[in-house]
Amino acid sequence: MLTELWSLKGRYKILHLTWFAFFLSFVVWFNFAPLATAIQEDMGLEISQIRTLAICNVALTVPARIIIGMLLDKYGPRITYSLLLIYAAIPCTAFALAQNFNQLVISRLALSIVGAGFVIGIRMVAEWFPPKEIGLAEGIYGGWGNFGSAAAAFSLPTLAAILTFGSGGVINWRVAVALTGIIAAVYGAFYFFNVQDTPPGKVYHKPQRARGLEVTTPKDFWFLMIMNIPLVGVLGILAWRLSKVGFLTQPQLYIVWVALFGLYLFQGYNCWEANKELILGQKHYPPADRYNFSQVAILELTYFVNFGSELAVVSMLPAFFEGTFGLSKPAAGMIAASYAFMNLMSRPGGGLISDKLGSRKNTMATLTAGMAFAYLIMGRVHGGWLLPVAVLLTMTCSFFVQAGEGSSFAIVPLIKRRVTGQIAGNVGAYGNVGAVVYLTLFSLFPQGDIGNRIFFEMLGVTSMIVAFICWFFLKEPQGSFAEHHEGELQTNEDLIPVAK
Repeated sequence: MLTELWSLKGRYKILHLTWFAFFLSFVVWFNFAPLATAIQEDMGLEISQIRTLAICNVALTVPARIIIGMLLDKYGPRITYSLLLIYAAIPCTAFALAQNFNQLVISRLALSIVGAGFVIGIRMVAEWFPPKEIGLAEGIYGGWGNFGSAAAAFSLPTLAAILTFGSGGVINWRVAVALTGIIAAVYGAFYFFNVQDTPPGKVYHKPQRARGLEVTTPKDFWFLMIMNIPLVGVLGILAWRLSKVGFLTQPQLYIVWVALFGLYLFQGYNCWEANKELILGQKHYPPADRYNFSQVAILELTYFVNFGSELAVVSMLPAFFEGTFGLSKPAAGMIAASYAFMNLMSRPGGGLISDKLGSRKNTMATLTAGMAFAYLIMGRVHGGWLLPVAVLLTMTCSFFVQAGEGSSFAIVPLIKRRVTGQIAGNVGAYGNVGAVVYLTLFSLFPQGDIGNRIFFEMLGVTSMIVAFICWFFLKEPQGSFAEHHEGELQTNEDLIPVAK
């Protein structure tokens, strides 16, 4: 595969076009962090408002990943990804035109939906690559796409500074933000006309019902209901945070909480509709067609700590380097980009290690433990450190974080093929749950070295807990290194209801 990677034909063409789609969605998604201090100065915002905007940036990605996972399984990645990229131009333009904090919040919430694009490419790449190569292929997709956050951190402050000519003393962040959305929309149209969902002659497998995640035992249904609670609960945390900065009044906060409870009930109803025949005993799955939802739950936790921490760290790292080492905004953005820069090799490396080591479970546990130790050491960084040493540590930590992400999604497509989109959506959404939780707690910590130390130590401790869970409870997926995906050689994967 490595020798054929640079080909622009067949499955490699699809891989390259898809990772670049994800790359642009990440540029859009993270066009706020490197410009945060400039936006704060231009709009006269308080630090609490900037931190709230960072939370808004990842909040609605949680339900969006679930919904897009359903749409993906039903309509396919080609249409879903194209429309999402075209949509990106709308909230980018709205954010660029915002005149007050409330408008910034609303447009940022709408823009956070673009972060759901990740799950689309997971299914697209899985359709074109066999299980034995899925780790590296998904790692390249995720890692090279995730590099969009580094590209945004590296280029947008400089671009905004160049565009400052004739616009006063504050760098022109508005045009820079709007431009990212316009580019994404143009590429969305290009993507639609240049990819297809599956290789020629291959059937795109769909679930019987896409309203909720299909499980294969009654016990797993109730486990699913429990794991769905944080997906809605994290939006309640966001609402509480918005009330603290004056965006919501206390009565409005209670109304939002009631609405979110209703959303959880609606989500539960959809899951019931997708699984009611199983729960009522009108259908059973043969052993060969079952999957263990506990494995999905563990992968949700791994993504909570690895991708959740990445989103949180990327959101605060430019300001961290700017404040800790007294750097200028463009310099801090470029230095902070070292964290996301590692995506180019770390996430593919994690997938490749998972492919070659012979145990996807052990790879996952080891990388998560390495991430935990690296974050604990980052908690000791202060202004007295040599800047190159701090940068090297940041890149080392980033390797474990992003390699862990690659390892997570080397497993996701192997759990149950026909619901890969929804499983990827649920696992991916937990990354955003982690980001909201981490950023909300960070917003409550004191500013400066003390708050930064507590933040990184929190990331390290939670990662270590999940590493132990992986060691003792994660199982190796069946067919981890097979030539073909589950069900690919079968003529029909549909289930037949059996009355009891």
